[in-house]
Amino acid sequence: MVNYMLMIAAELENLTDLQPQGGCDDPNFTYYFKLKCGNCGEVTQKETCVSLNETVPSAKGKSDVHLAQKCKFCSREGTVTMITGRGSPLTQDHAEAGKHAPLMLFDFRGFEPVDFVFGSGWKAESIRGTKFHDIDLSGGEFAEYDEKGECPVMISNLRATFNVAK
Repeated sequence: MVNYMLMIAAELENLTDLQPQGGCDDPNFTYYFKLKCGNCGEVTQKETCVSLNETVPSAKGKSDVHLAQKCKFCSREGTVTMITGRGSPLTQDHAEAGKHAPLMLFDFRGFEPVDFVFGSGWKAESIRGTKFHDIDLSGGEFAEYDEKGECPVMISNLRATFNVAK
């Protein structure tokens, strides 16, 4: 059993608190990433998706997991379980310091995560208090104008990494 923390970073212009629409433990937010088999090293061709509101029984039947999947190359089964309560939004302070923020903790068994893909369903708040909802980051950036705060807002240079968590 290895736990991986998904860490995100970005350049935030006049924005703070970048996170999934319903917060870091949003049950409806979908995470997309590729999986690398811990047995043979094969990487999935397409992204796999997991969300907190979807669970399946594990093959051993002892508990529910958020994903149970077999490697297409060697047929070894692996699971992914999401662990809530450990994530926090990406703030302006993180962005200015070039630091990553922890988003979600995953328990991977039989797989390793690779290549997180940013998609839709994000929110952020301007430094002047305007809330932006349903932000789509699938294009790699977001740019708008904060009418109330009278300033441009932007999210760019998105980065994500999975760090082994203790």
